[in-house]
Amino acid sequence: MSSSASNTPISYKDAGVDIDAGDALVERIKPLAKKTMREGVLAGIGGFGALFEVPKRYQEPVLVSGTDGVGTKLKLAFEWNMHDTVGIDLVAMSVNDVLVQGAEPLFFLDYFACGKLDVDTAAAVVGGIARGCELSGCALIGGETAEMPGMYPAGEYDLAGFAVGAVEKSKILTGREVAAGDVVLGLASAGVHSNGFSLVRKCIDRAGDAAPATLDGKPFKQAVMEPTRLYVKNVLAALAQHPHSAAAGGIKALAHITGGGLLENIPRVLPDGLAAHLKAGSWPQTELFAWLQKTAGIDDIEMNRTFNNGIGMVVVVAAEAAEATAATLRAAGETVYAIGTIAERGDGAPVVVA
Repeated sequence: MSSSASNTPISYKDAGVDIDAGDALVERIKPLAKKTMREGVLAGIGGFGALFEVPKRYQEPVLVSGTDGVGTKLKLAFEWNMHDTVGIDLVAMSVNDVLVQGAEPLFFLDYFACGKLDVDTAAAVVGGIARGCELSGCALIGGETAEMPGMYPAGEYDLAGFAVGAVEKSKILTGREVAAGDVVLGLASAGVHSNGFSLVRKCIDRAGDAAPATLDGKPFKQAVMEPTRLYVKNVLAALAQHPHSAAAGGIKALAHITGGGLLENIPRVLPDGLAAHLKAGSWPQTELFAWLQKTAGIDDIEMNRTFNNGIGMVVVVAAEAAEATAATLRAAGETVYAIGTIAERGDGAPVVVA
């Protein structure tokens, strides 16, 4: 026979899901999302689906999509209670990937999942997402907040992001035109960005109280958590000014330096038979990366395969346009280094740092 307790009504809130908290978060998000609105948005936050019309200035638009997360950098966000910038990371990881095809990011969707919704924490995260969208010129037009009791430890959450961009069919960057003699430009990263944090966390544990108070002029935790740099607006401007053509040379390929570092991401945009020869020391190693390398006790090869090691985006450009392209990017605010050239690969590795 059932007990009286088994007949007691159980609400959704009793089961661990607070609909009111979810509604409160949506209300907090709406003004943040509104700041990201741009041409093409027909319907945004609140509907079952978000509507977007490809701007009419495109003649033959090709849609480019990308998705990513923030990885174990989130573990430090939980531990250090630093939630306001991981949303920028989330946006940057996807929009920088879309950019590599030559595409302009149009809109972004996010997925936030937790065991119990903390409205203030979630609003801080989404505030970062909105800021990332604003800085990259794409609209935050929808997403999903999932409260799933028992799925995540208290105080923890997970993030996923989805970006859609557009590029004229004739202007898609494929890397097929890259040739021996082209110049490799490196755009400085803001820090570790969002890859390699399983090793970063090991270094922090190993250092313990001996971790430095500051790195690169910033408090230690801020230096470690510095969000991924958004290259979108500056690189799109450079692409418009220095497009690839038989006559003008111009930008031929881009590589977003994420997991796998310089050694594994640059080959993704090189034709068979070519290699990138990077000059060691042609860009400075920051205090942050020097500390990571020393603490982990790893060699230069492992540094360039695990981290961006100071270069967050690579631009491959015809030699005759390299100086002008670098000047355009510097004028826009990027820190640019000429880090190498493209050469015949022969029997060598696809990326050589020497």
